[in-house]
Amino acid sequence: MSLDAERKPTPGSRPSRTLGLEQGQGAVARRPKMRRRPWIVALAAALMAAGGLGVAYLFTSVNDTQEVLVVSSDIKRGETIDAGDLKVVRLSVDPALSPVAGSREADIEGSRAAVDLWAGTMLTEQAITENLVPGEGESLVGISLAPGQMPAEPLFSGDTVRVVTTPGDQGEVTDEEPVTIEAVVVSVSRVEETGETVVDVSVPEREAADLAARLATGRVAIVLDARER
Repeated sequence: MSLDAERKPTPGSRPSRTLGLEQGQGAVARRPKMRRRPWIVALAAALMAAGGLGVAYLFTSVNDTQEVLVVSSDIKRGETIDAGDLKVVRLSVDPALSPVAGSREADIEGSRAAVDLWAGTMLTEQAITENLVPGEGESLVGISLAPGQMPAEPLFSGDTVRVVTTPGDQGEVTDEEPVTIEAVVVSVSRVEETGETVVDVSVPEREAADLAARLATGRVAIVLDARER
C-alpha cells in the first residue's frame, strides 16, 4: 500500500486542520478594521456641546430667579393691601421693573394701592403708596398748558410750583399783583394730538374752585421755583 493511499480520508471523516497550513494559507484570518466616519464623530461632539450648553442655561436660569410679591386678589386704587392679597413667587425679573422683594411682604401690609391691581400681576414699587393723592383737605386739578405756558425744564412729581394768572387777551398789564396759587405736581402727561402738556397738581380745597375758574380762561402759566430749599 502506498503512502498516498494512507493519507486519503476515510468516508465521513473531517479533513485535518493542518491541511490548510500545509497549503500555505497562513494563520487565522484577521477581522477587518472598523472605519470611523468623520461626520459621526462631529455629530457626537456637537450633541455633547449642546447638552453642556443646555445644562449651563438651566443652571443660569434657576440662579437668575428671585422671590417677588404677586397680587393674589384684585385691589382697587386707594384700598388697603392686606396679608391675603399677596403671595410670594419665584420669577426671573428685570430689576428695571422695580419688583417688590418677597421678603418685604410684612412691610407692604397696610400700604395702599396707588393704582388698580389685578390678581396675577407682579407688585412694583410704583404700585404702592403710603399716602393717597389727593390727601385730606386737598384737591387734584388738571392744567392743560401750551409750551409757552410752562418752563422747558421737565416737571416731575413732587415739584412745588406756582400757578400764576397771566394778562388778558389784549396783553394789558396792571399794577395789581398777579394772582398766584401754590401747588404740588402730581403727574405730567403730553397730548400728542395737540402738543399740549397736562399737569395734574394738588392744591388746598379752598383754592381749587378759584384755580379751576382761572384755568377756564386759558390765561395761566406755571412757574417752577428752586427745587433745593
